Amino acid sequence: MEQFLTADAIISLFTPVLMEVVLGIDNVIFVSIVMNRLPVEKRLSARRIWMFTGIGVRVILLLCIGYIVRAVHPLFTIGGHGFSLRDLIMLGGGLFLLIKTTMEIHHKLEGEEEATLQQGAAGGTAKLGPIIGQIILIDTVFSFDSIITAVGLAKHVPIMIVAVIIAMFVMFLFAPKISNFIHKHPTFKMLALSFLVMVGVVLIVEGWSAEAAHDMHLKNYVYFAMAFSFLVELLNMKMRKNTKKPVELREPKIDNE
Repeated sequence: MEQFLTADAIISLFTPVLMEVVLGIDNVIFVSIVMNRLPVEKRLSARRIWMFTGIGVRVILLLCIGYIVRAVHPLFTIGGHGFSLRDLIMLGGGLFLLIKTTMEIHHKLEGEEEATLQQGAAGGTAKLGPIIGQIILIDTVFSFDSIITAVGLAKHVPIMIVAVIIAMFVMFLFAPKISNFIHKHPTFKMLALSFLVMVGVVLIVEGWSAEAAHDMHLKNYVYFAMAFSFLVELLNMKMRKNTKKPVELREPKIDNE
């Protein structure tokens, strides 16, 4: 218990919590989008399952931290390129995220989502089991990546476990607000889906060559691009709210002779 009362322990606790929340943004966005396909009465249960399974997966990974560190070593080689367990998880998760996000964009643009929502009495008509399966799969991928990133941030596994629990509670509390906001504003939903497409590409690149992805700082570029896009759209929303009618540009007119 004394290890939690030192200044070093408090810093070691705060840093992983902040990192888990920041790295969990893409996870929360994915969860928010797929949960909107559930009936309203099932969404709270789905969020609770996501929270507890997320905590469980992360705790198990932390308890197996020694094996996870060894998971970066190649299991087999193809064409002179070695693939580790981490690489396979990143590649599989990235491909799944690309496929799932592309399907969500298709449903949104082709009108199938609206038709499905109209058929349901309240919310979507998707079944709880498949949605939970998708959430657990993607959450495992993101958890594996964040745990590897956080290996050197805390000196004690119990501190990391407490940090994970706090971070999951924070994400659980904010998930409904993010979900409602994205569902209410279609532009933000398309931006969020675009963000997930880029995250899927980053995961694939990391699975193919983690060193190259780290050297190129791909995640930094993706997060900056999406943060900038969201800021621009927030400004657009504020302008539309304050403007009673669309702005008309003054353009020169050429008379026909």
